[in-house]
Amino acid sequence: GGHYRPPHCFARYKSAILVAYRNQEKHLRHLLYYIHPFLQRQQLSYTIYLIQQVGTGSFNRAKLLNVGVREAMKDEEWDCLVLHDVDLVPENDYNLYICDEYYPKHMASAMDKFQYNLPYKSFFGGVSALTPEHYMKMNGFPNTYWGDGGENDDIATRIHLAGMKIVRTSPELGRYRVMDYKEETETQEPWRRPPSRHNTRKTWKADGMNTLQFRLLSRTKHPLYTKITVD
Repeated sequence: GGHYRPPHCFARYKSAILVAYRNQEKHLRHLLYYIHPFLQRQQLSYTIYLIQQVGTGSFNRAKLLNVGVREAMKDEEWDCLVLHDVDLVPENDYNLYICDEYYPKHMASAMDKFQYNLPYKSFFGGVSALTPEHYMKMNGFPNTYWGDGGENDDIATRIHLAGMKIVRTSPELGRYRVMDYKEETETQEPWRRPPSRHNTRKTWKADGMNTLQFRLLSRTKHPLYTKITVD
């Protein structure tokens, strides 16, 4: 089921790694190849959860992560929920996959895709770490973002509306490589912040973990991950 605990010591942290997924086999193999040894060197107790969306409709990353949190919390009282894009690989072993005690932590603060800078100030995408308390305090992620883009800004706004702030891993540590992005198109078309389609201030309390509905199709344990398939 993709679970590990250090054999010779008591792990100080228990982290659930949640990956929203659909038909990205090549990226998944690459991520698993790097992330297991990376996490084991940090002597964490962890499980990797793959939350797979079926069907041909638009991808809903934020809702899948809500599902992952709900299902992962049935297994263990996790100290930290690490929300991880499937196409990102960490470059620095000292980027610890543990939560900040006080605030949600943005970990992918320096991605090669953006020349190791933040694309804009409120960016919260890629990899982030929240305690279960942080997650529930902001009512999780929105369920209503279909297709790519926009949900990360909604989440950043939720964090502030819930009375918290974003802390970031330093750019020296929070370095990530993005798999297979097209360098030539990136340079031709600078990355822009997607326009918001939602009034988060009005919707965040009524759209999230408290209104999450889904159909659990299967839950299977593979050698390197636990796979949760949902409609």
